[in-house]
Amino acid sequence: MTVTIRDVAKLAGVAPSTVSRVIANNPRISDSTKKKVRQAMDYLGYHPNINARSLAARSTQALGLVMPSSANKAFQNPFFPEVIRGISTKAHEKGFALYISTGMNEEEIFDGVVEMVQGRRVDGIILLSTSMDDKIVEYLYVSHFPFTVVGKPYKYEDKISHVDNDNYRAAGELTKHLIDLGHERIAFIGGSLNLVMTTDRLLGYEKALRNAEIPFREDYIFHEEFLKEGGSGAVEALMALEEPPTAFVVMDDLMALGVLGTLSEKGVSVPDDVSVVSFNNVMLAELSTPPLTSVDINIFQLGYKAADCLLDSIENENKPPERIIIPHKIINRMSSAPYKKK
Repeated sequence: MTVTIRDVAKLAGVAPSTVSRVIANNPRISDSTKKKVRQAMDYLGYHPNINARSLAARSTQALGLVMPSSANKAFQNPFFPEVIRGISTKAHEKGFALYISTGMNEEEIFDGVVEMVQGRRVDGIILLSTSMDDKIVEYLYVSHFPFTVVGKPYKYEDKISHVDNDNYRAAGELTKHLIDLGHERIAFIGGSLNLVMTTDRLLGYEKALRNAEIPFREDYIFHEEFLKEGGSGAVEALMALEEPPTAFVVMDDLMALGVLGTLSEKGVSVPDDVSVVSFNNVMLAELSTPPLTSVDINIFQLGYKAADCLLDSIENENKPPERIIIPHKIINRMSSAPYKKK
């Protein structure tokens, strides 16, 4: 009979999540609890990494999807349903089901991943976001468990399969689009600096400014959540500056919607007074007022290729890691226009 994480938890008299934390050597767990759990693991013959590696021999025909923290907020953003549509399309082609893991914080999400791996629930995992100090990436990499990242891992980039856009280049091109329109006071509204994607896009934005010999201004940089409210809060502060920006590079269409709404409330016309550009090119970019100039990052393809890559690595254990770059394209609409000197 296969020993599971729940068997260990029952024998040790603790919750399965506590066993997960002991396996990960979480410093929050007391030494006495760690000792008790490890004794239960030894008694039952439970070996985490061996269990993880043996999963490929007994297929579950399921793939695990790991959402960012607080999935209820993530699902407010059209990016996630679309990337999941791409993943599910490929999974369906191969007869695989999807198992979505969520949590309200990073610790809950980590515990859920350990449960998926140790509980033999899935054959492989797709991570829908990565951060600088990503414990899930570290855990899956060390466990030799099949996984693919949508985005770029901060560590082990050459050793982990991932599907991404060239975010550095895309942000540079989008910023240059505004510079070519005559804008110099260009603000950047991004997500958390702990996200690799944010850093890459910020660097691309900075490089475009340097190439045009436009000074980089710290007061023009804001980092918010990828939600409509995030864009709104940044605009309030930026437009209150003595020299407010004449253009905004926004990390996400949903944030850009908040930017447009707040500018409209302030009586600032887009694009007559201020230009706004963003990323993702989801449907709301076309339907917003005015329609948004946005980078089409081919969200569906990001998901489809991530699933394809993972399924390949499940079928071929010795397959080397892949870095797949999905092409992007700026879709020029009515939210960006030439700078008009006041």
